[in-house]
Amino acid sequence: MRQRHLSMSVIVLALAACDGGVDEVAVAERPATEQSARPDVTVEGPERRILAFGNSLFAGYGVGEENSYPALLEDALRARGINARIANAGISGDTTGAGAQRLAFTLDAQEEKPDLVLLELGGNDMLRGISPDETRANFEAMLSELRARKIPVLLMGMRAPPNYGPDYQQRFDALYGDLATQYDAQLIPFWLEAIYQEPELFQPDRIHPTVEGIEALVADTSDEVAAALPED
Repeated sequence: MRQRHLSMSVIVLALAACDGGVDEVAVAERPATEQSARPDVTVEGPERRILAFGNSLFAGYGVGEENSYPALLEDALRARGINARIANAGISGDTTGAGAQRLAFTLDAQEEKPDLVLLELGGNDMLRGISPDETRANFEAMLSELRARKIPVLLMGMRAPPNYGPDYQQRFDALYGDLATQYDAQLIPFWLEAIYQEPELFQPDRIHPTVEGIEALVADTSDEVAAALPED
């Protein structure tokens, strides 16, 4: 099992990456979009629909949606023979509360029911001082909605920095594992692990990953995404 130890300075950087500095009210109704700007790879087999639901780390802040994590993940999955189509529902600045408000609308807007949802939220809650109990309740609302629709989930976990205090850190860090167990979801405990000690893989703002950083994240997590897809 991979080690997941975090230094304070780097975890703050990683958590700040969730907030793209974009007014979430202005963009909250942007529909999820499928990737189409890159050369396609012909893949046999049934199409696997994935909804990437998150914040600026999914939205492609600073690199363009065509180089976002969902876009490059789709390429990686197709290159390995999985006929994946990923709809990018990343909104910069989103908290779990904002996500809970728009999840049902986003799901209803999909042409087909997703085979898997990648759920990547929580960092902005921490940056805004939202109680872990409120964050947990918002996640529970989203996971309950997904369970009611019988859609599998892969939680993309985050971690709290030590300077938030041991009580907050313990309560926040316990969220993802507890929720994954409670709702039978798959989990990546800290999905930025591959780059958090590599400052050159971040943009000049030292907040958002570069294209190379996103490529490293995809390489580090694509096995777990593939494994989370239900069998045909």
